[in-house]
Amino acid sequence: MNDITIHAFRLKPGEDLKQSIKELADEQQIQAGWIGACVGSLTKYKIRFANALTADSGCGHFEIINLTGTVSCNGSHLHLALADNTGKTIGGHLCEGSIVYTTAEVVILSTSKFIFKREVDGSTPWKELQIKSL
Repeated sequence: MNDITIHAFRLKPGEDLKQSIKELADEQQIQAGWIGACVGSLTKYKIRFANALTADSGCGHFEIINLTGTVSCNGSHLHLALADNTGKTIGGHLCEGSIVYTTAEVVILSTSKFIFKREVDGSTPWKELQIKSL
């Protein structure tokens, strides 16, 4: 547990959730991280649903129910679940263009025991997580 670093930050209205996480990973040179927690709200979402080729978007007021995934300056993979003002919940692959409404309180944990990279490995057509132990 002593090799875990905690990165906690708050995003303000108008900031892009995915872009901000990418910027933090790059600035802090996070090699192997994961989302510990995220609560807040969005005024616009952009997510790609399962097996879709393009992202879907919507505007309104959405509560962040969950954000999960791996974080690395070598490429991240994040999934987002949201609820609208009626409680209807949607989720999918987080894309740039998901804009904070009031706040997003984000906690990222990282370790120096691994390096996460995303590469095409032939198992799928996508860049998949490759884990290197240090």
